[in-house]
Amino acid sequence: MPKNIAVRGRGPKLTKLHKLSVAGVATLGAATLAFSLAPSGSHTTTDAAAPAAPVAYSGQQIKGVEADVAGTSGAALKAQTIAAKQKAAADSASAAKKKAAARAAAEKKAAEKKAAAKKAAVQAAAKKKAAASRAEAATASRSTQRIQMETVAAKTYPNNLDGWIRESLDIMKAKGIPGSYHGLHKNIMRESSGNPMAINDWDINAINGIPSKGLLQVIPPTFKAYHVAGTSWNIYDPVANITAACNYAADKYGSMDNVNSAY
Repeated sequence: MPKNIAVRGRGPKLTKLHKLSVAGVATLGAATLAFSLAPSGSHTTTDAAAPAAPVAYSGQQIKGVEADVAGTSGAALKAQTIAAKQKAAADSASAAKKKAAARAAAEKKAAEKKAAAKKAAVQAAAKKKAAASRAEAATASRSTQRIQMETVAAKTYPNNLDGWIRESLDIMKAKGIPGSYHGLHKNIMRESSGNPMAINDWDINAINGIPSKGLLQVIPPTFKAYHVAGTSWNIYDPVANITAACNYAADKYGSMDNVNSAY
């Protein structure tokens, strides 16, 4: 029986199923050729057709091989299914892991952002507090400088009649008491000649025990009643005496400028 032998290097090797099929076909072909070559009228015997017997046997072998192939294919399919499920599970696990990592990264970023905002708020509060402290210190410094300047720039007056009159006029102006330099000066010169310690011990007030005293000859009850706040309570003090007398004159005559004689 001829065999179908694959030529090396020209094609894939024949499987067992292919080999069996080819063998059966070759045997059947040989038997057919033998019948066609026999002389007409001659008889053939079963011995001449014996080589065709293996064909039936070859068919059974093919069925067995087909069953093996089918079983092998089912096992391969099952293995592929398992492999696909395993791959899907691995992909799912990988996706879940990536999602968890992304969520953790987002949470970390949010926490860092929150911490940065809190830090910025603390720094801003510290800057604001520092600025307020600087502003307060600057204000205090300006106040101190202003007080020092006012102290330095405080008006001074000479300790004489001119200085007493000018200081009295500034106090009277602040208190709203009318009067002029000329009005004060002329009445002082008439009453005491500019002597702050002058005292009248001969008029009716002296007889009554309340003599007139000071630059404008004020009696003690009048000085006490018309005393100007911020001045001395000493009736002989030049400024206290002048301002009290002018306060009295403003009440009784409208102004010391309107007094031209004893009052």
